[in-house]
Amino acid sequence: MIPTSRPLAGKVALVTGASRGIGRAIALELANRGATIAISFRTGLSGADVVRTEIEQLGSSSEIFQGDISDKLQARGVVRQVLETYERLDILVNNAGITRDRSIRKMTDDDWTDVIDTNLNSAFYCTSAAIPAMIEQKFGRIVSVASFAGQAGNFGQANYAASKCGLVAFTKVLALELARFNITANVIAPGFTATDMLSGVPLDRLEQIKEKIPMRRLAEPEEIAKAAAFLICDADYVTGQQISVNGGLYM
Repeated sequence: MIPTSRPLAGKVALVTGASRGIGRAIALELANRGATIAISFRTGLSGADVVRTEIEQLGSSSEIFQGDISDKLQARGVVRQVLETYERLDILVNNAGITRDRSIRKMTDDDWTDVIDTNLNSAFYCTSAAIPAMIEQKFGRIVSVASFAGQAGNFGQANYAASKCGLVAFTKVLALELARFNITANVIAPGFTATDMLSGVPLDRLEQIKEKIPMRRLAEPEEIAKAAAFLICDADYVTGQQISVNGGLYM
């Protein structure tokens, strides 16, 4: 459904990891509010194509930009391509993320570095490449998707929790440094969300997880996307903050 009010008309948003899950939901929510969407993804071209079609059905436009943003050259190349295509970049959503869950005793060096590179380093690469254009425009909205695991910790996720906690600290510094340019930087910290990331979890384990959540259910990706849209559309005086969307799992 195309809304009557499109506050992001004329704005360009780059969403990393936008071909599925939370990234897809954020891309669609921003498109529904009028933004032009740069769909960034590493693998899964068919998924990215589906998202592009969905965006067009919402009355917005989009392009697909493929690259492994855990690699600094590819990440900055994606941002450069977006700027070359649209000649502006107003919104950056650092959403791309992976898990490699193991206890610390069993975690390998590759388990650690793969997650840190994808979840944390990529945010630095993309953000540092996007900042000059935002400063020139005197406008920017940066939203990074962290996790309750980065706030509370979670068994078997030392790498994931460290990467997400790092995003929070990174965002606080961004907020301090960029506020004078009318650029805000904030974090969303979702709880357990019904995405592919949980697809391998056994049903009995999922039920145990739900029992720990006061609202007794998983989040829907669209609920996370609405928090991102609030920070981008309606939170001009909010920066350096975390919004927890976790059903009361961590307070």
